[in-house]
Amino acid sequence: MNDFKMEDPVGDGKLVELMYKVIDAKTKSVLTEVEFPIGYIHGVNEILAPAVTAELEGKLPGDVIEVPIDCNKLFGPRDESLVITDHIDNVPKEYHKVGTSILMENDQGNSKTFLVTRVDEKSVTIDGNNPLCGREVIFKLNIVSVRDATEEEIEFGGPVNAEPDISEIVGSDQNVRPI
Repeated sequence: MNDFKMEDPVGDGKLVELMYKVIDAKTKSVLTEVEFPIGYIHGVNEILAPAVTAELEGKLPGDVIEVPIDCNKLFGPRDESLVITDHIDNVPKEYHKVGTSILMENDQGNSKTFLVTRVDEKSVTIDGNNPLCGREVIFKLNIVSVRDATEEEIEFGGPVNAEPDISEIVGSDQNVRPI
């Protein structure tokens, strides 16, 4: 009888934890990177692009994969009508910082997130395009762990954060609970 346990491959109903980087295919610069593993339930929630999810199928913890993505196909072409510049005096002060998100609503009640992309002494520019529009990127994923998801995790759509047990730290006779 073998004493080793076969590792679980990524598949439906598995809790997958991974780290990833998004790399610009042309410049090779890292556009975004997660610092801590993110978890999702494979086949249940769609937090990743379908092309990325398909590439993860059957992979094992420790595997590193690279998936090229044409963001024009994912987010559509860049729409210059979603780039708006206004005089700085017409824009509230809390939006005078590059990188600030602004949730805007149109006359039909539809909302869209815009990002402040430029601020100078006279104007503020916001952009409603996805920051990856018009780029070709590489999703580089490092699979940290794969295991069967619990029913609660499947219902929640990802890892359920348990309250830490601090009784050993503070003593079990004290009435202390996390804030």
